[in-house]
Amino acid sequence: ASLPIFSNYSSELTTYNQKYDKKCIREYYYYEIIRLTVLIDAYYTFIIRKKYGTEMYIYANDFDPLNPYRNSILKEKEQCSQIDKMTYAVYLQSRVTYVLLATTLHSLAQTSFSIEAYSSRNISFQRIVDSSTYCYVGGPCNTQVKSIGLTLDDILRFEVKRHRPMHHQSLLIKITAALSVIMFVVGLISSACSILTFQNASSRQVGCGLYLLASSVTSLLSITMFTIKFWFVVITQMDMSIRPSVLERGCKSIETVLKLFFYWDTWLNACVSVERGMSVYKGVSFDKKKSKRYARWIIFILPIVIVGTIIHEPLYGHVFRYQIKRQSPIEKETNGDDKIMVDTHFWCLTTYPQSVQDYNTAILFIHLLGPFLANLFSALFIIIESARRRAEAQKRQSYRQHLREQWDEHKQLVISPMILLLLSTPRLIISLVSGC
Repeated sequence: ASLPIFSNYSSELTTYNQKYDKKCIREYYYYEIIRLTVLIDAYYTFIIRKKYGTEMYIYANDFDPLNPYRNSILKEKEQCSQIDKMTYAVYLQSRVTYVLLATTLHSLAQTSFSIEAYSSRNISFQRIVDSSTYCYVGGPCNTQVKSIGLTLDDILRFEVKRHRPMHHQSLLIKITAALSVIMFVVGLISSACSILTFQNASSRQVGCGLYLLASSVTSLLSITMFTIKFWFVVITQMDMSIRPSVLERGCKSIETVLKLFFYWDTWLNACVSVERGMSVYKGVSFDKKKSKRYARWIIFILPIVIVGTIIHEPLYGHVFRYQIKRQSPIEKETNGDDKIMVDTHFWCLTTYPQSVQDYNTAILFIHLLGPFLANLFSALFIIIESARRRAEAQKRQSYRQHLREQWDEHKQLVISPMILLLLSTPRLIISLVSGC
């Protein structure tokens, strides 16, 4: 019989290595991942030489540091941890990717090890450095992948101190809370002034007046829902005694209602631009009564259409509850025992299948670019059509001169939607980037 082929690998576990929570109690251990590549299905003998405090595991397919119990096929027995030489005979298949995990027995300890492999065919070792970013929420060994997009929950959740009143919160939370109140007061005053302005019958002789009155109301509702959303996230994190049913309804409804009012307001402003363009196109034949009748129908139909495009969001929204274990330092100091404390957390998540995610992205672009294009093209049409009519009526100036005059008079109609699109770009990027 031919002599077995020998392969070896040696390394150290130090502060340069990655760390993971092996016991799921927020105690971290250094680890190293080695990919095993085998050419045939056969038994392979591994001789592991190590210093005290080293443990070895073999995983099939991959190793997930967030869930270290998944895919494990070979685990070193705890009573053998002090032995400096271990021998394993393992049957490995060539079609399966195997991962060998070397880790420390004690938290943040440092050690070294070497591996010798014997088989009838060569076996190769390849060290793996996991540089991926895990898009997850939850505690160790109890995680869930986040959907695409960054929400207010993601931004504030880790900044809010649990079971602490507002005056004990961080400076960041206090500043954002103050800003949210200021935004609400300013929005309330601005919307109230707009509503009082367009309540006047003289300002509602055409459909534009109705659109602007409805926009004043939706602006007030938008800033109100944003304020509710902010304080819902902060208060539910500070006070963990809130009933789960309240959390579930809030997670499913608040974000959707906020988007409804926001999209409704942007489309109402687009309707104002379109009607102004139509009035320039029709001229003296523009029918004011018909314009008001159309405006009433559009104001009524718009929210129904918008709800139809975002109705999927509450269907896929849910509250993810998880527990994080931690050691109590007070208990350890008093009697020397390691007492495990359990903290319960929750997270509002919206997780889509890939097909729904593609649809959601398309709807996002429609609600962002649709009003922008309507405002832009309507403004350009007003400038070009007004210049053309003036050029026909006033022959002393050329069409280009009239066009320049109309641009100077109405250029804010072109610049303002561009500024709004620029300001909305971060929201679009945040909505499209990974949940990480």
